[in-house]
Amino acid sequence: MAEYELYCFAQSGNAYRAALMLNLIGADWKPVYVDFFKGGETRTPRYRTDVNEMGEVPVLVHGAKKLSQSGVILTYLAEGTNKFLPRGDDERFEALRWIIFDNQKVNGFLGPYRFLRNFARPAGDPAVMAFLKGRIDGNLAIVDKRLAKAPFMLGALPTIADLSLCAYLYYPADEFGFDIAAGHKNIAAWLDRIKALPGWAHPYDLMPGYPLPK
Repeated sequence: MAEYELYCFAQSGNAYRAALMLNLIGADWKPVYVDFFKGGETRTPRYRTDVNEMGEVPVLVHGAKKLSQSGVILTYLAEGTNKFLPRGDDERFEALRWIIFDNQKVNGFLGPYRFLRNFARPAGDPAVMAFLKGRIDGNLAIVDKRLAKAPFMLGALPTIADLSLCAYLYYPADEFGFDIAAGHKNIAAWLDRIKALPGWAHPYDLMPGYPLPK
């Protein structure tokens, strides 16, 4: 039996944060597939009673612990393994600052945009999509400017801030309708540096559920 179980599915960037962290730290883990699209599993009473009352992925199971919210999971794994861990109070608060910015402003807009473009039926209203795209462009520019200063978000070494922010950025450009890496050279170089870390894997290779059944 694996030490960790992760409730996830391949299309979830939020779950990818946790799955990538587990792989990069060399954890003994296995994915537990959640049928979000066809089965609506996260909306069932069983899931919300037995797995996560919030009706979301990811959920990390480690012994008697059951943790949700990707930022919590990243922090738990970093503190438990001393890997990708911000050093000292200043870095810890700085990592938290960027994780919150990511959840609210970067992947917080990229996730809904990608969902409305690829998976929602009907697809997102053009005015809504244009609004989201404008916010995405502005917020990615902030990250790109930050990465002009150092190889990773907090400096010379990768931390959980990087693993949070990169979560949606490895999905195919055609799912967004624009190429994030091509438009932001510092983000592109940073994504290559993360991709070069031992244990990196693409979300569609790391988690079950891709491709979706017709």
